[in-house]
Parts: sequence; C-alpha cells; structure tokens
Amino acid sequence: MTLLRVFSDQDGATLLDEYRDADAIAAALASAGVRFEQWQTQAPLPPAADPEAILTAYAKDIDRLKAESGYVTADVIRMHPEHPQKTELRQKFLDEHIHKEDEVRFFVEGQAVFYLHLGDKIYATLCTAGDLIGVPANTPHWFDMGEEPQFAAIRLFNNPEGWVAHFTDSPIAKGYPQYHAFA
Repeated sequence: MTLLRVFSDQDGATLLDEYRDADAIAAALASAGVRFEQWQTQAPLPPAADPEAILTAYAKDIDRLKAESGYVTADVIRMHPEHPQKTELRQKFLDEHIHKEDEVRFFVEGQAVFYLHLGDKIYATLCTAGDLIGVPANTPHWFDMGEEPQFAAIRLFNNPEGWVAHFTDSPIAKGYPQYHAFA
C-alpha cells in the first residue's frame, strides 16, 4: 500500500503528516512540485522477464510519457533478494543526490521508498506496484530498496546517458527511517 510520510528536514524522528489515500498523496506531492500517479499494472512478470520484455510490455505508456515530457531514454531496474549487487546498489542510492534532469519511475512490481528533500521538509514516499513518481530536476533525494529488495521499476530520463547522479555529500539521509520502517 502506497504511503507518504512528511518530516522536518531538521528532525527525522518527528512525523509532521502521513497520507495513505492515493489522491491525498498525489495532492500533497503536487503541492511540492512532484508528479505522482497510480497506473494499472499488467499481469505479474515472470521471474525470468528481462528489461526488454518489461519495456515492451509497457511500450505504449513509455511512448506517451516520452511524447508528453521529452524523455529520451527508458531503462529498467529490477532487484531481488539474490541480486549479486544488492548491497552495493542500495548503498549508492541511500546517499542524497540530485539529477540535472527529471527522473521518473514507474513501479511495475514490488516496492521501495523515495525520500524527497523539498524546502524544509522530507517527503518519504513508499512506492508500490502501479505508482509513478516524477522527481523534478535538481531535487535532492535518496532511495531505499531495503536489505532484501524486491521490485522492478521503469525509469525515464531527459538525459540520453540515463541515471547520472550528483551527490550532495549531505549526511541527512542517515537521520530518517529506512525502508524497513515503512514495509
């Protein structure tokens, strides 16, 4: 179930707001300039589905987003508890960073948490299958997939190079509840 928790950027222990309704989550994120939608996912993916199969299954939606917003590349990140790089990738995503372009993710299966540092607040969004989140360019954020990740997400970018992070070197992410506090 999708969930949004809002914290002060000064204190990760004090919850300012919590939203469980998709429309309320979309409205709260929209007021901060973040796109959030819920889409219908297709049939569950077979365990052996590779990125190309996932991109093909959602080609119409991807093409529509590319036409609407000028995205030039799409890829798939699919993680599972046996993934050989799960620890390394989790650690990389856990540090606050920005992208010089918008980053859009559509969760095809599973779940993970996006933390958006917007103004003086942290918006921690547990995204689940069917959720689309659009992180505006230059938004400080981090991402936690948990120690035993289980998700697949289509990522869209304006940059043909795909996922290019610029780390802020801020320790802020260490002061907020991690994935296991949401799952």
